[in-house]
Amino acid sequence: MKKRDIKFQIVLNVFFIILCAIIVFPFLLLVAVSLSNEQDIALHGYNLVPKHIDFTAYRYVLKSPDTLLQAYKVTGIASVAYMAISVVLMSMIAYALTVKGLKGRSLISFLLYFTMLFSGGLVPSYILITRYLHLNDTIWVYIIPGLISPWYIFMMRTFMQGLPEALRESAKIDGASEFTVFFRIIIPLSKPVLATVALFMFLTKWNDWYTAMLYINKDELVSLQYLLQRILQDVQMIENMRKAGMTIDVAEKVPSETTRMALAVFVAGPALFVFPFFQKYFVRGITIGSVKG
Repeated sequence: MKKRDIKFQIVLNVFFIILCAIIVFPFLLLVAVSLSNEQDIALHGYNLVPKHIDFTAYRYVLKSPDTLLQAYKVTGIASVAYMAISVVLMSMIAYALTVKGLKGRSLISFLLYFTMLFSGGLVPSYILITRYLHLNDTIWVYIIPGLISPWYIFMMRTFMQGLPEALRESAKIDGASEFTVFFRIIIPLSKPVLATVALFMFLTKWNDWYTAMLYINKDELVSLQYLLQRILQDVQMIENMRKAGMTIDVAEKVPSETTRMALAVFVAGPALFVFPFFQKYFVRGITIGSVKG
C-alpha cells in the first residue's frame, strides 16, 4: 500500500471514529442523566458522568412493574406479529408484480401507487375499524391496520427484478410451482431487502402510541409507548403544580427531568438490541432496493 493511501485510510478511520462518537454521545448522555440526581442536574446541568448515582427516576417509572411488563408484552407481540405478517404479505405481492405474464400488473401497480398519494382519512378509518371490523380493544388493532405499505412493496419488487430470471425459469422447467420458486429461491436471495423492511416495520409498530390512544380502553392492552406517554403527562402535571406552588411536598418527590430520560431509555433500549441482528443486511437492502429501477 502506498504512503498516500495509508494517510488517506488513517484520516478516513479517524473521521468515522469521530462520527460514531457523535452518534453514540447523545444516548450515553441520556443514560447518564437518567441515573443522575435531580438536584445535581439543576445545579450543574447535564454531565456524561453522574456526580451522584440516583435510581429515583427508575423507581418512579417502575412503581407499577406489572403494568409496565404487560405493556412490554403487548408491544412486543404486536411488533413481532406485525413485522412478520407484513413482510410475508408484501413480499408475495412484490414477487407477483415481477412476473411478466401477470395480467393487470400495471393496473395493480397504479392502484398501489395511488394509495400513496391519497388516503381515506382518520374518520373513515376509525369507523371502519370500530364499527365494521370491531378491532377496538383487541390485540389485532395493532396488527391488521397498515399491514401493507406500497413503498416497501415497490422496494421489494425492484430488488426482486434484479435477480436472474434464469433461476425462476430453470425451476419452472424442473416442475417447481410458483410457491416453491418463491419460498425456495426468491426469499433466500432477497434477505437484504426483507431484513431492511422487517426492521422498519418493527420500529414503526414499536414506536406507535397513536393506535392505543384511539382504539384501546382496556389497561391490559395498552402499548408501551402510550403507557410511558401517560407517565410523562403525569410528571408534567406534577411539575406544573410545583411551579404554581401547589402540593409542593408531593411534587418534590418526583424527579421530572431524570424521569423523562429514564422513559426514553425504556423506549429506545429494546430497539437498539434488535438492530444488530439486521445490520449485515441493512445497507445492502437500502442501496440495491433504491438505486435500481
